[in-house]
This record gives sequence, structure tokens and C-alpha cells, in this order.
Amino acid sequence: MLNSLYKKSLCLAATLAVSLTLATPSAAAQNMRMSTLGPGTSPYVVMNTFANIINEKLPEYSIQVNATGAATRHAVETAMGKSQFFMSSPNLHHLMQTETGPFSKAKGVGKQSEKLRALFNFSMGYYHIATFADSGINDFEDLKGKRVFLGPPGGVAYQTSRMIIEAMTGFKADEDYTVVGLGWDAAAQSFQDGHIDVYFNPTLPPSPVMSQVVLTNSIRLLSLPLDTSNNPGLQALLKRPGYGLGTIAAGTYGENQLTPGDINTVGVTVGIVTNQDLSEETAYKMTKTFWENIGERAQQTKMLRNITLENALVDLNIPLHPGAERYYREVKLDIPAGLSAK
Repeated sequence: MLNSLYKKSLCLAATLAVSLTLATPSAAAQNMRMSTLGPGTSPYVVMNTFANIINEKLPEYSIQVNATGAATRHAVETAMGKSQFFMSSPNLHHLMQTETGPFSKAKGVGKQSEKLRALFNFSMGYYHIATFADSGINDFEDLKGKRVFLGPPGGVAYQTSRMIIEAMTGFKADEDYTVVGLGWDAAAQSFQDGHIDVYFNPTLPPSPVMSQVVLTNSIRLLSLPLDTSNNPGLQALLKRPGYGLGTIAAGTYGENQLTPGDINTVGVTVGIVTNQDLSEETAYKMTKTFWENIGERAQQTKMLRNITLENALVDLNIPLHPGAERYYREVKLDIPAGLSAK
């Protein structure tokens, strides 16, 4: 039953993605590509909504959504002009600039990062660290010898999840536990099929994947300590750009989520980033159109209520695109000097 429900949800998401990207087609439309994470993640919902709004309200453009691969690859593709938009994050941009982490072997990407410009930031959500109630896993120490999905290999989520486990236990990936190397879509299905013991997913609650699971299964969400001051590993993670502690509120997933109280976990900021070559007029019209229509969409999709104009520049460390900056100045948004378009 659960497998059937999940497949139906993925089919619906795929159908929705097609309908979004093909809405109000025009023979003269300028075709563009937007890369994001897979269905079941908050970036997919936000960026699919962005594409839907633009395709519907600005028929001179046609945005096609690519929901495969990792954000690290999407960043390089957008910098090189192979994609027009992608989901970035403050930490991803920092790693790209400094050629560290997943970019340590990609020499030259630091220079490529200078071509990127931001439209806006939004909350990606909070790391859900989920396991089935009958798995025997009650805390992080129980991950020893288990099958764990950290995120797609090579991605920033993978690195973050690995650091969380190491900070909490000292366990090393593929030494103390088995890393399941899948993409977002395949991992969600594999977790629901019982082939993954612990599933990490940074997303705004309520997560579509978790909401599907708790329909017929009891789960636990592992929680971090509220006070992290005596944990050097967590402190190092939380000092990264765009990171912070947050909570998944008690009751978000109903009675089948058995961990009592609020879940303390890591929260992350992400955003929509484009290439400097996108015209100022195009970036202006798209930014303006998105913010003028997102409120209506949020009435239909609860997750979108977290996406607000007031938080559009929170944690931003990429210069704004001149077109986006033009809109924000029109609506009297305070723009820090370091973000002014170049």
C-alpha cells in the first residue's frame, strides 16, 4: 500500500512538473533550464512554483525544470551557461569560491563562481533524520553498522549529514556504518521499501516523503542536543554560512512520529541563483512576478508559506543580479552594501 501511494505521489509530481514547465507555451518563448533537487524536497516545490509562475504569467519565457543530480554539478553548469538557474546555498557558494569540500578536485571553479548572481534566498528547511520505530535505532549511537542515506554522493547535504553523525558519535562513513549512494528520488523510495535504516533529508516540514511514510508506519526523528556548546563538531558545522539550529515542531507528523516534543536539528538556507549573463530586464520581470504571485500559491501549498519577501536576502553571500536588485529597491527592501549588483 505504501509503495503504491508513493509511486502515485511521484507520478503526480512528475505530471505536475511537466504541466508547470509547459504551461502557456509560446513558439517565441525563450527556453531556459532550472536545476534543483528531486521531488519530496522543499527546493523542488519552491523552484517548480517559480517556474510555474513565470511560464504562466510571462509566456515569453519557458522554464524547464531539471530535478536530477547534485547541486554541486548544477552550480558549475550554471556558471558555464549550460543552465540558467539552480538551487545554491551560502555554504555551497563558499565551498565553490574556495575550491574546498566537494570542489577540492575541481580546479578553476573558484573563478567560475564569480559569474553567479542571486535572485533570492529561502529556507530549505530542517534536517529530518528518520528511522522506522521498529528499527531498534533510538539515538545516534545506534547507527553503528546500519544502512544510512546521507544525501546524493558528492553533494553538500551528503557532507553535512556525515558531519552530523561524526559530531554526535565519532563514527566514520563506510567504516562504522554503510553509506547508501543514491539520488533523492531513489533514496526516498528505498527508505519506504525498508532498504535504508536511517534517512537524512533537509526539507521544510511537513515533508511530502515523511507525510507518506507516517500514513502506514511509525517513525522516529533523531534529535540533536539543544545546547551544542560542548560539541566542537556541531559548533564547526553551525558556523558554516547559512547554517543554524532549528526545530521541527511536535505533532508535525501526527501520532505515528514517536519521538516526543520538538525535534532539534540543523536548519539550512538556500536560494535561486542565475548567471551574470541573464539580462537585467529578464531578472527584474521574473523576480517581480514571482513575489507578486507567491502569496496566492502559498494558500494552496502549506510549505510555501515559509517563503517570504522579508527573508529574501537572509544569509545571502552571492551578489544580487542587477535585475533582482532593481526590484528589491523598488519595494524598499534594505540591501546590504556587499550584496549590491556588480
